[in-house]
Amino acid sequence: MLRMLAVAGILVLMNTASSAQSMANARMQSALPSNSVTVTNWYKQSVYDPKDNKIGEIMDVLVDKSGRISSLIVAVGGFLGAGDKDVAVPFEAVHATTKNNSKWYLVMNATKDSLKNSTGFKYDDTKTTWVPDKK
Repeated sequence: MLRMLAVAGILVLMNTASSAQSMANARMQSALPSNSVTVTNWYKQSVYDPKDNKIGEIMDVLVDKSGRISSLIVAVGGFLGAGDKDVAVPFEAVHATTKNNSKWYLVMNATKDSLKNSTGFKYDDTKTTWVPDKK
């Protein structure tokens, strides 16, 4: 929850700074893009391999300075949150599909073992960002 609040705070600060610079050019939307989805469809959702095995859970959604989603932090391994390893994957590596009555379903062309063998990251509360885990 703290991570989500930190991300929300960063987004507010980024939007505040960019809003102040372009206040005269601000536009409001009267409709939403038809292809947009909420972060809720990604954050804290399970990720599966192509064979339908759960390989992890999305712990964070990283946004670059231009406002585009760049990476996902995926927790892999462990049991009930203990012993998880957080790894970063490109946003494009995870694709959404639907399954069982149109339920949102995330798939990645990877295995749990390949994610476990990737570089780990940890969230640094003082820097409010993800940093390499030096374990």
